[in-house]
Amino acid sequence: MHRNDRQQKILEIITAKEIDTQEELCAELQKLNFNVTQATVSRDIKELKLYKVSGNTKKYKYACLENNDDTVQSKMKLLFRECVQSIKSANNLVVIKTLRANGSTAAIFVDMLQMKEVLGSVAGDDTILIVSDTAENAKVIADRLNEFI
Repeated sequence: MHRNDRQQKILEIITAKEIDTQEELCAELQKLNFNVTQATVSRDIKELKLYKVSGNTKKYKYACLENNDDTVQSKMKLLFRECVQSIKSANNLVVIKTLRANGSTAAIFVDMLQMKEVLGSVAGDDTILIVSDTAENAKVIADRLNEFI
């Protein structure tokens, strides 16, 4: 099945159920005859700009960043401010520590900023690693992100 079909199904699944892990999302897709791996689901989550919010029955669940209007950006700023514990630069790297299960949520906000100094980033459960081309640019990134917290 095609990527667009799979991504549409992901949006349907997270709207109907509280899904809190990529593995759980893989299992739900496989029940619907989508042959997916965790890596595929991870890419889909990034492309769909999904992030985790507090759930009703589970601690966290995936939610969709539906558009880029000012209301959504304000909410993302608030989420970033609330979940980030520290931002530090070292050499050409920036390390952001977040509350557990909030690394990808904070990384979505960083990606939304589209800072030219960012060469790339990787988000984990509670950490984001940002790579810059120079130590000076890493400091610029860290300083700018610290303004939001």
